[in-house]
Amino acid sequence: MKLQNFLGKRQDSAGCREAAPSGRRHSLRGVGSMDYYASQSPLRKWNDSYKVTAAGTALLLCLVLNRIEISAAVLLSMGIVNVWASQVPLRDYIGFLKIPIAFLALGSVAIACGVSSQPAGDYWISLHGCYLYLSNEGIRQAMELFFKAMGAVSAMYFLALSTSAGELAGVLRKAHVPKIIVELMNMIYRFIFILTKVQRNMKTAAVSRLGYVDFKTSCRSFGQTGGNLFLLSLRKADTYYDAMVSRGYEGEFLFWEEEKPVKFWQAGILAMYALGLLFLFFLVK
Repeated sequence: MKLQNFLGKRQDSAGCREAAPSGRRHSLRGVGSMDYYASQSPLRKWNDSYKVTAAGTALLLCLVLNRIEISAAVLLSMGIVNVWASQVPLRDYIGFLKIPIAFLALGSVAIACGVSSQPAGDYWISLHGCYLYLSNEGIRQAMELFFKAMGAVSAMYFLALSTSAGELAGVLRKAHVPKIIVELMNMIYRFIFILTKVQRNMKTAAVSRLGYVDFKTSCRSFGQTGGNLFLLSLRKADTYYDAMVSRGYEGEFLFWEEEKPVKFWQAGILAMYALGLLFLFFLVK
């Protein structure tokens, strides 16, 4: 009986250890990191250059054709690809879109509205001697700008949610982008996550010591955290450089790249997508 109890406890503890990774995965999903979704996306097995070409094609057609219908089609199609093909949860994808939507909504309102000393436009209201007015042309321009920008953002989200930064750096290297630019981009991108984690730990420590109890204390804690983070970033940069040199770093990053040939049906999908947008353009013209 004692042996069975002991084995049962060992099995329970092992079950707890096995359950831990799923908890970590859940926390990563809560963070909503694009890099995490790119590493988990089924499209990660597709050719990286093909995905860059597809995103660039959608972006270029959205900007050049300059029609609300085209922009809305790109926004909807890229959203379906990101949610269905890349398997990004709809709630998280909407969360990614919140910031550009808010920014573009404010910019569109500024374009659509105008102020005049006398009644103007198609719709206007009087505000203490001034007139705030709207015109049908201004509303149309604001809607075109909003949908065009959102279509471009969704095309870039397709690339970001299916291609990791390392794979994108490999595509840039194949495109003969200067080596120093590619390596700096890769190092800066990786270092951002390191500093973000350090800053989060510092803030947690400050909060646990009532460092954000009021506005004055919060400002002081924020300044101290920023100063410590700057010094720590210099120290970590020196440490990581020594680590790279000890592992044979000679001024160039060498990463293992998986061969992902472009299949015929994938090229066909991209061609049909581009032709479909062109057909829609001539249809609504």
